[in-house]
Amino acid sequence: MNTTLTGIVISPVNMTERKDLGIRAGDTVRVHQKIQDKGKTRIQIFEGVVLARKHGGEPGATFTVRKVASGVGVEKIYPLYSPNIDKIEIVKRAKVRRAKLYYIRDKVAREIKRQMRRMNLVSLSTTSEIEEAARMEMEAKAAAEAEAKIAQELEVKAQAEKDAADAELTKAEAEVVEAPSEAEVAEATPEGEVAGETTKEVTETTEEKKEA
Repeated sequence: MNTTLTGIVISPVNMTERKDLGIRAGDTVRVHQKIQDKGKTRIQIFEGVVLARKHGGEPGATFTVRKVASGVGVEKIYPLYSPNIDKIEIVKRAKVRRAKLYYIRDKVAREIKRQMRRMNLVSLSTTSEIEEAARMEMEAKAAAEAEAKIAQELEVKAQAEKDAADAELTKAEAEVVEAPSEAEVAEATPEGEVAGETTKEVTETTEEKKEA
């Protein structure tokens, strides 16, 4: 039924019927909303608590509905006489002492904070095959890098020991080369000195025999 005001059509819906519903704060309502989706019309149901009702029964009357979806508070403001609303159902009525229930937002926030204090942070999850393969690949790569590093350190250590041994051998060879041999000492000693020493040794031996 079309409702008119001084010859102007306010809404194509039955305004008297919706006005007589008497929606007020504290009611739990189920709103059937028309949604245009790819050229087709479907009905989406939004059920929640009425936080506020504004503008009474005027043509611009609205009501605010709040619900919690997946732990998140969702609020929608509906025009009471909107033609996009197919039907409004009052599921439950509650006796409240306020005309506006906006305090519920803060109350819920405080309750959530209180619950968060009691919660412990954990990190638990399953591992997909791709993540497991990537993890194994990273572990294998890290192990290969560690083995390569150890092999390199061993190679450097062996090379240092070899260099030290070569240095000692070179030093020993140099000392041998610098020390003169007996032949060289004999060649370097004059013949007179050698003969004198020999004669002296023979004389000393003869004197020892005579004394004996």
